[in-house]
Amino acid sequence: MDITKLTLTQTLEALKRKDFSEKELNEAYIKKIAIINPKINSFLEIKKNSRGIPAAIKDAILTKGIKTTAGSKILSNFIPPYNATVINKLLEQGVSVIGKTNCDEFTMGSSGENSAFGTTRNPWNLNKVPGGSSSGSAAAVAADLCAFALGTDTGGSIRQPASLCGMVGLKPSYGRVSRYGTIAMASSFDQIGPMTKSVADARLVLDWISGGDEYDSNCRKEKFTFQSQVLEAKIKGLKIGLPKEYFGAGLDKGVERVVKEAIKKLEELGAEIIEVSLPNSEYAVAAYYILVPSEISSNYARFDGIRYGGTRDNFGEEVKRRIMLGTYSLSSGYYDDYYAKAARVRTLVKQDFEKAFEKVDVIVGPVSPTTAWNLGDKVDNPLKMYLSDIYTISANLAGIPGLSVPCGFSEGLPVGLQILGKQWDEETILRAGFVYEQATEWHKEKPSL
Repeated sequence: MDITKLTLTQTLEALKRKDFSEKELNEAYIKKIAIINPKINSFLEIKKNSRGIPAAIKDAILTKGIKTTAGSKILSNFIPPYNATVINKLLEQGVSVIGKTNCDEFTMGSSGENSAFGTTRNPWNLNKVPGGSSSGSAAAVAADLCAFALGTDTGGSIRQPASLCGMVGLKPSYGRVSRYGTIAMASSFDQIGPMTKSVADARLVLDWISGGDEYDSNCRKEKFTFQSQVLEAKIKGLKIGLPKEYFGAGLDKGVERVVKEAIKKLEELGAEIIEVSLPNSEYAVAAYYILVPSEISSNYARFDGIRYGGTRDNFGEEVKRRIMLGTYSLSSGYYDDYYAKAARVRTLVKQDFEKAFEKVDVIVGPVSPTTAWNLGDKVDNPLKMYLSDIYTISANLAGIPGLSVPCGFSEGLPVGLQILGKQWDEETILRAGFVYEQATEWHKEKPSL
């Protein structure tokens, strides 16, 4: 039996039965990483002597004594003196860090191609992107190189690579999980979340990492609690919203077919499908790419080569681009035209969701307008790249939770179904995702590497 193929919940059960030891578990993963990682470049650092449940951690999350680069040359020698809050919470649960995963530099990107340490490749097709910015975490989970991973999601950076790599990705509500110890991109958008082999795994990891933190004033004190009986519940009578704006121009026909089949399956399982409208979602990308670079421009002033890290000439192209965009949006004479307007649009997007959720329990649609594209395809066209996040960005503007669940394939590449919920209601999206997952076989499909 290949123990690296087990989900997190199966692994915990097997350890309880003493089918194998934690030492054997870690050795099996380390052995597999040695064979597969050179092909996909998902890990930047590997801890060969780790003990506990082996988790892969996105390299933008601080790990005490383990090099943390955020995919940037600036931090190529940075070893944090403390752990992010989520890491301490995982250690309390007997989890160990098996390695740090590759990501777009300072989490800025949608394809995994912006890392200063080489591109991560998609395990389903080595010529395709894995999505970004949590590219290494998604590829590591998809290739069974860890029991689960953590990623960060600012505009879709957990859900989009989860969709492109055919695994489960959960962006919790903003404030559900402490951001302390995450290298911030945009502080009012960033959220840490689980990237896993099953929906049950995602909810267990959320149970582990959620809850209050004195170091993060935006973090909600109430913990998300794992209740297995809720997971087993059915979705009969669940009202599912279908936003008409998510099925228009720009959505790949193959992806649309797969997502609509998944929605039909939810209907067969007893859910009620209701059309809803999110009229301001067409402005979401534009608002996001004014607000986020503005926060980046402010956050990245600290990288001046004085306190830590290298000098600013080590920034990559995308980081420079976003700092300049943000500085421009915040400059006097432009602030009202750009930043203030974008902030108003953010409020409208949030209100769209609030209105829709008066009628429905969850909203479903595609995660990404396409499947994984070829490496190099969009590198020279930032606008084309930004549009790949068109269906994920709105959840970050509104601060609501979102889940990506494998729902099929288009031309041999994975497609994810996105399930969005009301703020603080991860419970319902996880239940819908679990019921769908149990009724289908897509989550069992694995890439052959």
